[in-house]
Amino acid sequence: MELKRIETDKAPEAIGPYSQAVSAGGFLYCSGQVPLVPGTAELVGGGIEAQTRQCLDNLRHVLGAADIDFNSVVKTTIYLTDLGDFSVVNDIYAGYCGEVAPARATVQVAALPKGAMVEIDAIAWLG
Repeated sequence: MELKRIETDKAPEAIGPYSQAVSAGGFLYCSGQVPLVPGTAELVGGGIEAQTRQCLDNLRHVLGAADIDFNSVVKTTIYLTDLGDFSVVNDIYAGYCGEVAPARATVQVAALPKGAMVEIDAIAWLG
């Protein structure tokens, strides 16, 4: 099986030894996206709403670098530092889902990189 690194400058650069995404076996495995503004590595301001949108926009750009979109996403995981934000994140997330909403897990974590409130990763089918 061939592994191929997928990267775009429209999403934040990796802040560690990992790829934005890797294609393998007909699937795209996207690393978690925290709400960093591409090109600045700065956390977006504006609270959980803005952070969720930034995570999803970053993820959209990573998917786009592989010539796919949210319609190809089969699984996501959402990491929240406060499950009290679940309904707000859920409402925003619903607006990004494809025709078939992906399988999903949402978990509360103690902390996220750079002090983010949310992180989202995805697995997508490359067709």
